[in-house]
Amino acid sequence: MGAIQRTVLVGIRLFFGFLTLTAIGTQLVIHLQQSFYLVNFFSYFTNLSNILASVVFITGAIYLIQQREPTAPFTIIRGTSVVCMAVVGIVFSLLLRDEDLGSLLPWVNILLHYVMPVVVVLDWLYRPPQTKLNVNQAVFWLIFPLLYLVYSLIRGSIVGFYAYPFLNPAKVGGYSGVALYCLGILVVFLLLSWLLLLGGNNVKRTIT
Repeated sequence: MGAIQRTVLVGIRLFFGFLTLTAIGTQLVIHLQQSFYLVNFFSYFTNLSNILASVVFITGAIYLIQQREPTAPFTIIRGTSVVCMAVVGIVFSLLLRDEDLGSLLPWVNILLHYVMPVVVVLDWLYRPPQTKLNVNQAVFWLIFPLLYLVYSLIRGSIVGFYAYPFLNPAKVGGYSGVALYCLGILVVFLLLSWLLLLGGNNVKRTIT
């Protein structure tokens, strides 16, 4: 990778990383002003995934600035971020775009649900990991979303708050309905993981 390409990629990662954190911070202030519970705000998969993507972008930019090779754990975390953001974009477009978004600002909605998923995937394809990944490594990408699912269902059954309607048994015909939605989303996760693994492994790698 040439100096100009590196500088441009650093700029893009820092720009979208800090812009996304600003968007989430702005929305958090609005929610707190409306007496929205802090824990509920951070119980949205969209918010958690975008925060993760922002941290990965900023960290990735630092690696590029220092011209250092990312560590193996960081590469797995980055892969997790990419898969989660891709799912955020697809699930929102298919299941949630017609839902009442409440006080969510339009520009924040567009950034978190549409722009960032595309930018994160393109970043992965443009600058894939320098060493090819295998299926065993990609399995780690599913840990975060599975933990989120367990957390959401357990907490939801206790406090009655579900970040998404398809996780709420009262809105989808009981836990059997929830299971069907989760199974469908799991299929999306697996398919996207395979496509991103395949895409990243077949893109020509550049020297840092």
